[in-house]
Amino acid sequence: MDGAAAAALLLLLFSLSAAPVRGQGSSQDAFIIQYLERRLAQMEERLSQCEQNIVSVTQKSYDLSSEVRGSLSTVSVLRSEVKSQVDSVSARVDRLERELEYLENKIPSQSDIEMEEALLEQQIKAAELDQLKKKATIRVQNDCSAALSQIKSVKIVKKVGDSLGCWFKDPTEGSEKVYLLSGIRNNSVLEFGSLQSFIERTTPEKVLKLPVDWQGSGHVVYNGFLYCHKADTPNQVLKVDLVNGTVVDSTLLPGAGRLPVYSLNPNTYLDLAVDELGLWVIHADPEYGGNLVITKLDKVSLAVEYTWDTQCRSRDAEGAFFICGTLYVVYNTRYGGRSTVQCLYDIHDTIHSNESPVMFFPKRYTSHSSIHYHPGDQQLYAWDDGYQTVYKVETRRNDQAAAE
Repeated sequence: MDGAAAAALLLLLFSLSAAPVRGQGSSQDAFIIQYLERRLAQMEERLSQCEQNIVSVTQKSYDLSSEVRGSLSTVSVLRSEVKSQVDSVSARVDRLERELEYLENKIPSQSDIEMEEALLEQQIKAAELDQLKKKATIRVQNDCSAALSQIKSVKIVKKVGDSLGCWFKDPTEGSEKVYLLSGIRNNSVLEFGSLQSFIERTTPEKVLKLPVDWQGSGHVVYNGFLYCHKADTPNQVLKVDLVNGTVVDSTLLPGAGRLPVYSLNPNTYLDLAVDELGLWVIHADPEYGGNLVITKLDKVSLAVEYTWDTQCRSRDAEGAFFICGTLYVVYNTRYGGRSTVQCLYDIHDTIHSNESPVMFFPKRYTSHSSIHYHPGDQQLYAWDDGYQTVYKVETRRNDQAAAE
C-alpha cells in the first residue's frame, strides 16, 4: 500500500470518528467518503491485476522451466550420440592410420630400389647357395602354404580340473612342455614336462602363481612366455615370464573387450592363438555387427602389427584357431552338439569361406571352451567339457584348396 492510500484511509477513519461531533449529512463528508470509496475500489482493482500478473508470470516461468528441462534432456541425448560417433570415427581413424603405416612399410624406399646390380647379384647367389645347403627343405614354421582339409580323429587324453579351461603345448621348436589353466579366473598355471608326463602324473611338475589373475580361456604359451587376458580389464593382454612368474610387458588391444569373442563361450573376451606366423588375438567388434576381428601382435613387444575385419560371425561360435595365417571358426548350438568349421578368413586372400566345405569334428556331442593349434604336431588341443582332448588334423597346400 502506497503513502497516498494510507493517508486516505486515515482520513476516512478520522472522518467517521468525527461524524457524531460534526453532525450527519454534511456535503463535504459525503464527498470525502465517495472519494475514498473510489480510491479503495481502484486499489482493489490494482491488487487484483497484480495477482493476475503474478499468476501469469508464475505459469510462464513454469512453462519455461519445463521447456528448458526438455531441451537439456535432448542436448544430453545428442551429446551422448555425438560422443559415440566421435569415438567410432576415432577408432576408424586409428585403424586407417595403422593400415596406411602397414602399406608404407611395404613400399620399398628409393635407396632399396636403386640397389647396385653387383650387390643384388651377390645376394641372389648367396640365397641360391643357402637353398642348396638346405637341400630345398622347408621348415614347418616358415611354410605358410598349408590349409586345413580334414579333422581326422579324436583322442581323450585326460579329465582334469573344471568344466571350462584351456591346455596346450608351447609351439616353440624343441619345447615339449604342456600347460594347463583350469577355470575362467585364476592366477595358477600348471606345468608338465611333456604330454606323456601330463598323462601319467596326478600332480604337475610345477605350479606357477602369477602376481595377478587371468580371466577367460583364451590364453597361450609361446617361447616360454604366457600371453593372457588380465582379469577385471576389458582388453589388457599380459606377457608373463614362466621362469619366475613376473609380468614383463602388457598392451591394451584397441576396440576389444566389449563383447564375448564367441557367443557360446561368454566368459572369454580375448582369444589368443599361435601358428606358423606368430602371435594372434581374436575378438568380437560390435561396430561390425559382432563379427570377429583378428590382430597380429609382435611376440616380443606386443605391438600391433596389423588388424583385419572378418565376415565370420561370433554368434553361435564356440572357438577358433589359426593355421598359416588362416582363421578357422568353430560353431555349435547352445544345447551342445557336433562342432563344425563353417567360416574361415585367410589374410593372404588365397582361400575363401564360401568356397570351402563345412568341416565336421569327430563325434563328441559337447562344447569346447578352448581350441589351440600346434604347428609342429599338426594337432588341436581342446578343452571339451572338462576333458583334455587332442584332434589330429590333415592339411594341404592352400592353392590346392582354392582350386577344388
